[in-house]
Order: sequence, then structure tokens, then C-alpha cells
Amino acid sequence: MVGSAVVRLLERLGVDNTLCRSSSELDLRDQAATLKFFQDHKPGTVIFAAATVGGIHANSTFPANFIYDNLIMSANAIDSAFRAGTKRFLFLGSTCIYPRMAPQPIQEDYLLTSPLEPTNEAYALAKISGLKMCQYYRQQYGVLFHSAMPTNLYGPGDNYHPENSHVLPALIRRFHEAKEQNLDEVIIWGTGTPRREFLHVDDLARAILHLLQLDDPPDWVNVGTGKDISIRELAECIAEITGFQGEIRQDRDKPDGTPLKRSDISLIKSTGWEPSINLKQGIERTYQDYQLEASRECFREV
Repeated sequence: MVGSAVVRLLERLGVDNTLCRSSSELDLRDQAATLKFFQDHKPGTVIFAAATVGGIHANSTFPANFIYDNLIMSANAIDSAFRAGTKRFLFLGSTCIYPRMAPQPIQEDYLLTSPLEPTNEAYALAKISGLKMCQYYRQQYGVLFHSAMPTNLYGPGDNYHPENSHVLPALIRRFHEAKEQNLDEVIIWGTGTPRREFLHVDDLARAILHLLQLDDPPDWVNVGTGKDISIRELAECIAEITGFQGEIRQDRDKPDGTPLKRSDISLIKSTGWEPSINLKQGIERTYQDYQLEASRECFREV
């Protein structure tokens, strides 16, 4: 999702020399293959958007996959880029790197000050390691390796898997299918009270290119909106956008995850960037994209 958004933006700006590889074309968990790729192509700038990702269910069910995949991909890519002479490397992580009970809004210097959220600890530890690896390579070797920590993302190209997706795309699919099937209710996980911040992926793409133009960017910086919404309010918003008119019911036996997570975006705003897509507008655009993709999937099945 993120890589596609960056490529779309670069194409609109007339940049036509991007070099991309999907996971099926290059397995970043393969150290030898990763090093060969970087040595063959010697990219001057790298945007690292690769990750194994998912929501609470996926993180809780497959923690070994999440920590291994993300640790090894990050380490291989960062070291291979350095060995191939890459001067600039932008590593993308997540605001889940911050402590579960961090003061709100979350500032960059809250990193490693207290325990992480258990439901996504494996993923967070891998992303913290990548962030620190970039920081230390910059410190020791003088290369401009730095990181951006986006908040919860959504937008075109998202994963709408019924069990392993993040909350926003999962709700879009759930409410859309409930409307299509004329169901009376939709069940959402937890109490609905946790508050989350959401950033449209096109805003993140703009932030990435902005950071790449800074001569002395921070070692890591939050990228978000600075605004949050409860899961219940999010569900009601998506129900309205999808046209679902039934009842929304909470499954309080399911976990909530971190009770509150909102990033402080003062640092990146001080460099001249701020988000431009409000949440309702972004969800409407994302739902349109989801409907197109769902139509294509139905057509392929026929």
C-alpha cells in the first residue's frame, strides 16, 4: 500500500527512474539475494516500505512470523544498502513502537521509556531495531539513514482480509458485506472505547518525499494527523459511508489493544509538512476503491 502510494506520487511529479521490487520478485529475508540486488543496482536513495503487517488477531496469532520477517528484512536491507554505497535510506516503521501507556500525544523521545503493548510487541520490537540500526549507521558511518513512524494507515491497496487486516479496512469490509447481505447487525471487537489516529496513505507519501528533501532530518519522526477517534465512532462513520443501517454490537470478550494512541506531530510540522486529507473524506475515497476492487474480484471469479 505505502510503496504504491509513493510510486503514484512520483509518477505525478514526473519521476520515471524508480526501481521497485515486490516480495515475489525479491525476498528481503534472503541476505544473499538482498545484497546482490543492492550491489547490482546501487540505488542512491532507498525508501524501505517492506513489512509483514496485520491487526490485533494477526499479531497475536503469528508473533514469531512478525518479529522474524520484520527483523531480518530490515537488517538485510539496511546493511546491504550501506555496503552498496547508498547515501540516503528512509526506514518506515509505525507508532506502535511507543510504550502502551505513553503520555498523550506521543512524542518521539517517549521511545523505550516503558513496556510495549503486548498484542503487537513482536512487530514493534522489530521496527524499533530497524529504527535504531539506521540511527547507529548514521552515527558511525555518516550515511543519511533516518526513519519515519507513521500512525495507523489506510487507503488504496490496503489489506481487507477478514481476520488479518487492520481495524479500518476490516470494518470497511465487514459493513460493506453486511449491507450487501442485508444483515441486522455488525459485531466489532472490544469495548469500542480505545482511540486511534488514522492517516491516509497519500498523505504519508507526501511526507516521505518531504523528508527526503531535508538536509538534516531527525533520526526518527512521527507522521500522523494529531487527531484521534474512538473505535465505536469509527465504526459508526464507516456504517454511514457504506450505507449499513443495522445495529453495531460490541464483542467485549475480544481485546481492545492500547487504550489510547495519538502522535505528537509537532516535529514534522516544524519542518514544513502537515496532513491534508480529513478522515471522512479519506474513508469515502477508500471505500470507493474497495468497491472497485471487490467488483474486479467478482468479475474474476465469474
